[in-house]
Amino acid sequence: MLKLTTYRKGSSIPALPGTDTFHSTELFRTYEATPGYSPLLITASMNGKVVGKLLGTLRRSQRLSPPGLIKICVVYGVGEYFGTTFCKDEVFAELLQRLSEEAERDSFLIEFRNLPDAKFGYKAFRQNGYFSISWLRVRNSLHNSDKTNNWFSPSRLRQVKKGLTNGALVKEAQTMDEIKSFARMLRHVYSWKVRRHFPSMEFFLQLEKQMTGKQYSKIFIVTYRGRIIGGSVCTYSNDNAYLWFSGGMRKTYIRQYPGVLAVWAALEDAKQRKYRHLEFMDVGLPFHRHGYRDFVLRFGGRQIGSRRWFRFRWKWLNSLFKWLLD
Repeated sequence: MLKLTTYRKGSSIPALPGTDTFHSTELFRTYEATPGYSPLLITASMNGKVVGKLLGTLRRSQRLSPPGLIKICVVYGVGEYFGTTFCKDEVFAELLQRLSEEAERDSFLIEFRNLPDAKFGYKAFRQNGYFSISWLRVRNSLHNSDKTNNWFSPSRLRQVKKGLTNGALVKEAQTMDEIKSFARMLRHVYSWKVRRHFPSMEFFLQLEKQMTGKQYSKIFIVTYRGRIIGGSVCTYSNDNAYLWFSGGMRKTYIRQYPGVLAVWAALEDAKQRKYRHLEFMDVGLPFHRHGYRDFVLRFGGRQIGSRRWFRFRWKWLNSLFKWLLD
């Protein structure tokens, strides 16, 4: 008999198995300490042993265009599962139903993104009223070459060399003051990208507190004459690296190429630490050309077809989207 347990406070979560950072207690606590975030963790147990878990977080959408000013629940991946004495699809279906019921009380939209397998959970999503949209993922395969520079376009490689030659320095953030300066810089860079959510500074400070010590996360900064002009945030899970945020003051410091160096630093580090892939977490809507996606593709990554699953609180709206997309 499968037993489901819902956790909304980190202090009540017992020791849990697992290596998936996106469904970890550490990420739960990072969300919990960040203003505007409300994490939700569902575990499934069988005969007293945890066999699966699924983590989502509720936050307010910051889009200026519809649907703006709504609360959404975002889930990365489809959870984590342990043991072989059960059907993974059936456990996921139970976790999905519980999370959907819990999240729908406080959010208007639930979104599953960055799915490792576009086919997994198809039946369960459909049975729970979700509709899917084809999406694009971009990732670099780090195990196919000895040097990351071998993947870059010639223009991108020149920019890396010029940025370093022109005085830019790249390193991992070491202090809370550096992380605060990085967060302020990145918020300014993101401020005009109205379709991209950006968390409060506390999120980045909590990454350092909860996850960096366990090598689950790193923040890289690009400096010039003592000022932080660019940087990136990487999260690590199993044998993959994920670039969550990156940016730079490219208009002010055009000769230092801070945005280019921010991505280059993440790729170099992931390669040296022998991760198999680095995936870019959000490369824009798949329906048209996107500047950030074009930018990261010149680092040698490739596009992979995927999907995202969505469910609105209003059933008629889900039915409408299913009708339009099927």
